[in-house]
Amino acid sequence: MGGSCVQRRPAGRRQVLFPFLLPLFYPALCEPIRYSIPEELAKGSVVGNLAKDLGLSVLDVSARKLRVSTEKLLFNVDAESGDLLVKDRIDREQICKERRRCELQLEAVVENPLNIFHIIVVVEDINDHAPQFDKKEILLEIFESVSEGARISLDPATDPDINMNSVKDYQINPNPYFSLMVRVNSDGGKYPELTLEKLLDREEQHSHHLILTALDGGNPPRSATTRIEISVRDANDNFPVFSKDEYRISVSENLPPGSSVLQVTATDKDEGVNAEVNYYFRSTAQSTRSMFLLNEKTGMIKNNQSLDFEDIERYTMEVEARDGGGLSTQCKVIIEILDENDNRPEIIITSLSDEILEDSLPGMVVVLFKTRDKDFGGNGEVTCNIEKDIPFKIYSSSNNYYKLVTDGPLDREQTPEYNVTITATDRGIPPLSSSTTITLHITDVNDNTPIFHQASYVVHVAENNPPGASIAQVSASDPDLGPNGRVSYSIVASDLEPRALASYVSVSAQSGVVFAQRAFDHEQLRAFELTVQARDQGSPALSANVSLRVLVGDRNDNAPRVLYPALGPDGSALFDTVPRAAQPGYLVTKVVAVDADSGHNAWLSYHVLQASEPGLFSLGLRTGEVRTARALGDRDAARQRLLVAVRDGGQPPLSATATLHLVFADSLQEVLPDVSDRPEPSDPQAELQFYLVVALALISVLFLLAVILAVALRLRRSPSPAAWGCFQPGLCVKSGPVVPPNYSEGTLPYSYNLCVAQTGKAEFNFLKCNELLHSTQDIVCGDSSGALIPLQGGHDLTAHPEMLTPHFPFILPNNQSTSSS
Repeated sequence: MGGSCVQRRPAGRRQVLFPFLLPLFYPALCEPIRYSIPEELAKGSVVGNLAKDLGLSVLDVSARKLRVSTEKLLFNVDAESGDLLVKDRIDREQICKERRRCELQLEAVVENPLNIFHIIVVVEDINDHAPQFDKKEILLEIFESVSEGARISLDPATDPDINMNSVKDYQINPNPYFSLMVRVNSDGGKYPELTLEKLLDREEQHSHHLILTALDGGNPPRSATTRIEISVRDANDNFPVFSKDEYRISVSENLPPGSSVLQVTATDKDEGVNAEVNYYFRSTAQSTRSMFLLNEKTGMIKNNQSLDFEDIERYTMEVEARDGGGLSTQCKVIIEILDENDNRPEIIITSLSDEILEDSLPGMVVVLFKTRDKDFGGNGEVTCNIEKDIPFKIYSSSNNYYKLVTDGPLDREQTPEYNVTITATDRGIPPLSSSTTITLHITDVNDNTPIFHQASYVVHVAENNPPGASIAQVSASDPDLGPNGRVSYSIVASDLEPRALASYVSVSAQSGVVFAQRAFDHEQLRAFELTVQARDQGSPALSANVSLRVLVGDRNDNAPRVLYPALGPDGSALFDTVPRAAQPGYLVTKVVAVDADSGHNAWLSYHVLQASEPGLFSLGLRTGEVRTARALGDRDAARQRLLVAVRDGGQPPLSATATLHLVFADSLQEVLPDVSDRPEPSDPQAELQFYLVVALALISVLFLLAVILAVALRLRRSPSPAAWGCFQPGLCVKSGPVVPPNYSEGTLPYSYNLCVAQTGKAEFNFLKCNELLHSTQDIVCGDSSGALIPLQGGHDLTAHPEMLTPHFPFILPNNQSTSSS
């Protein structure tokens, strides 16, 4: 386990010198921080000021979240002072077992920026354990033939403490036969041996009782005692002899339990019982005795449990060979464990970022982790990798430490989270690997503009709609989350006047529903366009615009209006003259009407409601032209009356009526006496119809007078005297009259100018054709016998013969010439 460099952040101008001084201090900065404490230190004890040793201020401790990372939480960091404190009991014998040097590896983690520092805490041993003998009583049998100076090995005491706190000396109670010697092995272990100072005599004393005391080197020292019971037997003068003083063997850690490891052999030159040799463990740790079994008869050593190189690399034991006479000798057995690739690498996540913005730049650290493999050498060397096709990569920051950083653009709308699988593989044969999966959640930023579901909207709304009704709905979506994806709507532009916009339409900010604030009138406003904006709630906010075109549809809410025939200025009905020799198809006059509606609602049709002679005249269904259907007969009356209805194409249809008075005469002088003197026969039904027609005519005349008055007032304000035209007395002659209004718009295919001239009591109306206006028929203007004459008496007309042949216009079909009487 290597340590990463302890990085400190200098302030002010020292940052300029830091890159030049870094090569000089880099070896020192890369050294881990070391602390040394005694074991069994009380909880809460201060190990050292970690923040100060890392170059951090007290404020940085909490701001940068200084903490320690280790498998067992034995230490923690004080958030106020930055001191490294003891959190749990530290027992060197439990943590490090039999290792001479006990070091704890810690990692100090700081954030903003994220970094790791290595800490080594050395745990010093204290004398917290007393020596201990395996047996409370040691039984020895010694032949009386044993010579002076013979040495008898005794079981040593064990002490889990090390160095000065381990067993240092042995003592026995004073006696004349035995003395105690302490033997030191090559590994520093001390073993007691009894030395025979005086020949034994079984007949004089058959047993001896001794007290063996073991003392450690602590201050104050701790001790343990055991009793030694020595029985004196008859002589056995030969000791067993091993084939080797030291046995050494290497075995694989994968050796199955119960396998033979090593066999020790010893021989004795004595005979009989004194030559029978048995084998026993001596001076061997209890953990070793539980790991291996020794056959007392054969000296075969077998493993009792599975071996693990990562726990213990080598086992050392002492085997005693004892003959039947009680003589014994010892040999040393060393079993070395060979490492095998039997441990998979481990992946330990030390830090994981809580927030990963989708606009994060490549190279941002999101995860810190380390690997560990308990195997040795190449079996413990680990490499890490992740799957491809994800915007992350791994690189090693220090020994066994890795960083997972961003390696490409992130888009939360496409991938809101990533399940990253980290695989660690060692270099053993065969290699072993392990993997862990971490979930990285991407945090949303406002990087998407609202998008309307349509490129533009066109809405058809019938006129006379109820105010407050919804007429359309625009909808936009934003793939962002939360306020970044919450869309509100507003109207930002229109081709209507800004002051009038609010009185026409409004839009709901939440739903995008467009409401009509008033009833629309197709005749006043046929279409208008709005620009609706969708805006999200992000910071900064993003928006998009869409065009909404509202088309106001027409309803049949206007009745046709008859422009011709019209009543005279004094309210009298006008009439048309028809030559007596008129042939069938002769154009007598034309009913002219307009409708303010459009489309089908303005398609006008003309129908005869009533006629004096039903078969004498025909009426054009679409043109309104009145033509003779047959020649005038002798029995036909000279004066004819037609009641014409004008209907539009709406549903339901609306209509208006007009009354035509037609007189058959070859000249104006011929028709005047007939009109003046001859009363019409009294017909109640005709009189009722007459009154109705008169009422309708009066209404039409009033409307026409209002139009003429309005035009006259407007022309009066005009500085040009030519604008008066025929409205000046006596000027209705060859000069072309200009008579408003001009009904060139609407449903009329032609425009007409009406000139009224008065001389004395007589009044004449002339209908003159203007220029051709978008029609498939030709309009011919010339002399005609058609004239409009007041129905009431006009005796003064004979005094002005020049007025009896006026210039009358009429409309002919294609290829039909004009005629005059």
